[in-house]
Amino acid sequence: MPSSERLDHAALGARLDAIFSFDVSSGRNYDELIEPLQGAERATQDFALHWATVAARTHLEIAYLVVLLAPQALCRLSSRQAEAWVVAALDGFDRIGLRAAVMALRDIEGFARGVSPAAVGLDAITPRLQRFLQGLSGRGLRVEADSAPWTDTETVYLPPRIELSSHEASAERYLALVALLWAQGRWGTYALDIDAALADFDRPDYALGWLALLEARRLGTRLSQELPGLRSELALLLEVLPPELDAAREALVAPGSDIADSIAWLRDNALLAVSPAPTFEHLPVLRPAVARQVRAARIREQSQVLRLSIAELLESMRQAQDAAPPELDVDADPERLELEVKIDGASVTLPPEGLAAAQSLLQDMGEIAPELLVPAGPAEWKGDGKAGGGKPGTLETHADALFDEWDYRRRAYRRQWCHVYLHEVGGGDAAYVPAVRARHAPLIRQLRRRFEAMRGEDRVLRRQADGPEVDMDALVAAIADRRGGAEPSPRLFCRRQRDERSLAAVFLVDMSGSTQGWVNDAEREALVLLCEALEMLDDRYAIWGFSGWTRTRSDLYRIKDFDEAYGAEVQARIAAIQPRDYTRMGPPIRFVTERLLAEPARHRLLVTISDGRPDDFGDDYRSDYGIEDTRQALLEARRAGVRPFCITIDRAGADYLKHMYGPAAFAVLDEVRKLPLKVAEIYRRLTI
Repeated sequence: MPSSERLDHAALGARLDAIFSFDVSSGRNYDELIEPLQGAERATQDFALHWATVAARTHLEIAYLVVLLAPQALCRLSSRQAEAWVVAALDGFDRIGLRAAVMALRDIEGFARGVSPAAVGLDAITPRLQRFLQGLSGRGLRVEADSAPWTDTETVYLPPRIELSSHEASAERYLALVALLWAQGRWGTYALDIDAALADFDRPDYALGWLALLEARRLGTRLSQELPGLRSELALLLEVLPPELDAAREALVAPGSDIADSIAWLRDNALLAVSPAPTFEHLPVLRPAVARQVRAARIREQSQVLRLSIAELLESMRQAQDAAPPELDVDADPERLELEVKIDGASVTLPPEGLAAAQSLLQDMGEIAPELLVPAGPAEWKGDGKAGGGKPGTLETHADALFDEWDYRRRAYRRQWCHVYLHEVGGGDAAYVPAVRARHAPLIRQLRRRFEAMRGEDRVLRRQADGPEVDMDALVAAIADRRGGAEPSPRLFCRRQRDERSLAAVFLVDMSGSTQGWVNDAEREALVLLCEALEMLDDRYAIWGFSGWTRTRSDLYRIKDFDEAYGAEVQARIAAIQPRDYTRMGPPIRFVTERLLAEPARHRLLVTISDGRPDDFGDDYRSDYGIEDTRQALLEARRAGVRPFCITIDRAGADYLKHMYGPAAFAVLDEVRKLPLKVAEIYRRLTI
């Protein structure tokens, strides 16, 4: 049982120290916070300290205001409403920034007038939903408002407001809806052309309504098995379904079931579709036109992957035999979703991504059309420029650079294997860097002072044979030697020498899709703090971002080159850094190593800022293959005189980073919010 005894001044000070101890820039004392808390009830003290701890993970200024204003808030709000008051401020910070959070916290009366514990607006919960979707899908999905829940697999559309019996129930309803919409893309709702599949019903419009309810039943049951934490909320969401659909529960949850099974069940129970299906505000609807677009896009994408895989097999066979292109023969089995590929009569195995693409095409089309087997040829890349929107390329011949890749299984390089394309980040918000600079002004001043000290002063060289000044210590020692009968040293002078820094550094920033959200924000803030501090030194430094999709599309984004000044253009590029595709780390490391070696510096440093292990489309690179290739690229850099270092927020990073970088060449941060504070400090330690 929690104690009801109030915390005294010392105890409150100790608790606040634990919350704010890492705020090296605040210079505050806690008297302003302790005074109102000391006279408050223990429940108020516990509330303030608990929510300050939560808020400190996002921003220390928010935590400070939570402690300061919590006693006032609890005089006006219930404890449940006060929790919503803090959460609303944190959501405001996620959407807009610190100013929005501060205004929300200070406007206690306004919150009290507008609070409705039984309702949640979509705007208030969007950041939470986006993080939830990121965890489910591994990529960033947008959340937007619409009158009914639906998705096109890139954006999730939800009602702008949900009002249930409590604030928590409304929020949980949003989570259950998001999970159902995600499951449509995950478990086959878009596996066929819905309009064509329902065309033989007497009333296709009625059948479509019943099909949407059947899909909710199928996916809800599957989700309850996969995500037991949502089981109770999904049960509440689906309890409105007509009892006629209860019999479909067992028939539709077999592994591998998709929308075709729901349509088959509806045909077996065709009497349902002679009348319109009931409609429910919080259940997803199906839009056949969207399903057609999603299916067509998936077929195009998987066709490209399949052609790529076949082209790679043919090319490897041609090189191995040094002969004419081999003969290709493919047999497809739509029933078992299997594909047999023969080259010159011998069966071969497609790469994992090729097999997955073939199975997807067989499921979507029921066949592998001959035109899908034509190997990919030379083509220019035409990306859509959207975050996370990259598509697998073809075997391009117009890459900006080609790099070898290490295959640890063969203990040999794959020559000219990875295609690197160079881009320039553009179109960023010009106000972003000034806003970060203002938000972190005390910390930037402190970092600048530390970096300024690194520039060094004149070093005194003592006991020299000549020099403009007499070394008094050496003179005293020489006199003592003469009086003692020993031969005095002639090195009686000193002179001053300035040590010039000769260092070039590249910061390689992960722009993969997994950095969506707070990680991307932290990376950008870290770069701003770093650049602001580095302006105190004469070090030459460059910043590159990296992402990509398979070996044929490794993208490098120039943010700042060595010869560019940290001006408005570079600042706009930092603001424009956005998550994109995957994390194939070998090609970017080899590219920036070449750039570093071209710099006339005695010391060269490569710092990678990432949120996780090497990864790429398909299963091959994300295994030991990717780790070993990255390790080999780092060994190449180290042998060439480049010092590599990695900063990651992957808590499991210690498992593989020691193997890739070495035991003293990486830092694992346990929280994203520490990244901006740590990057500049780590650089300072690496270069003094």
